[in-house]
Amino acid sequence: MLAARPASIVRQKDMSAAWRHVDFVMVAVVAMTSMFGVAMVYSATRTGTDPWAFAEKHIVFEVIGSVAAAAAVVIDYSKYAQWSRLLYLGGILGLIGVAIPGIGALHNGIRAWYEVGPIQIQPAEMAKLTVTVAVASYLGNQTEGVGLRHTLTVLAMFALPIGLIMLQPDLGTALVFVVMCAAMLLVSGVPVRYLLVLGLLGVGAVTTILTSDTLDEYQKARLTTFVNPDDKSDAALKASYNTRQAQAAISLGGLTGKGYLKGEFTSGGSVPEQQTDFIFTVPGEELGFAGSALLLTLLGAIVWRAWRAAVLARDEVGTLICVGVIAMFMFHVFENAGMALGIMPVTGIPLPLVSYGGSSTLTAFVAIGLVLNVHMRRFT
Repeated sequence: MLAARPASIVRQKDMSAAWRHVDFVMVAVVAMTSMFGVAMVYSATRTGTDPWAFAEKHIVFEVIGSVAAAAAVVIDYSKYAQWSRLLYLGGILGLIGVAIPGIGALHNGIRAWYEVGPIQIQPAEMAKLTVTVAVASYLGNQTEGVGLRHTLTVLAMFALPIGLIMLQPDLGTALVFVVMCAAMLLVSGVPVRYLLVLGLLGVGAVTTILTSDTLDEYQKARLTTFVNPDDKSDAALKASYNTRQAQAAISLGGLTGKGYLKGEFTSGGSVPEQQTDFIFTVPGEELGFAGSALLLTLLGAIVWRAWRAAVLARDEVGTLICVGVIAMFMFHVFENAGMALGIMPVTGIPLPLVSYGGSSTLTAFVAIGLVLNVHMRRFT
């Protein structure tokens, strides 16, 4: 007869099980932010014969996203690191395909989506995650430190998707990759002098793009009018129309807002793309400073929990995955809220878990799933 194992050994084994370490604070905050997002999308789109049309689709996106996040949690993230080359290749192929006329769908001068019936898929969104995992795997396995060769390799890994995205062209999404690259290199221990040089090169690259024929004049104006809001030229007024409408809506909100579903600009549809790029104007007008601050606090709590997971991660790969997600979330939040307030250029960046959109919502949920995955396996 086999002797029973000591209770202390059984308990220790049970406590190391990944499912015991789910970050329920993160789960709760994500759930609250998602419900907030549904309420904002409904308020911004409750027109026509079916006022729930957009909100119902957004709920479906969030349900699918939740399932995808749960699926991302099931497999140890070390497996994703092992598959990182295939994941990276898949992300790149998705970006190549969408750039081909006849395959990628063209909207507002940007060829960035696949259309499958009524479904639109934006491969650049999922590429954010595949590139993050690939770079985290590469940098995390450099046991002797990150030198110039490793830095150049990472730059190449980011440069390829950025270049393909600029062919669409979509400068806003490309900037997300730039921020993610800088954050992951910084945390990996790249010498500061390398980062300073990269910063100067980045400024030069953006300047070159804005002065070249890569973007249309209207697209350039959207990116630069926030620097000179007093410009009254026809091009500037046309490019800044969305921002001026957004600022007007937010200014009406005051401290506590006009009341949910009582916003004049929101109910009247006066702010273009209010359910996506300018969703921040809905809480700004209807819930005021208090409601907007609550939303930003929820999003900030997600970033905080992701940072905590990065600090507690069992290895450098897990830390860098979390850092990539943090950089993505922070830039999205700052840029989306900033362009509604007129302090950032208009780049078409959605607010994570809040803006309407299938690809962006799915990406946000899977990103959170990766963070939960790292947190859950910090003891294994």
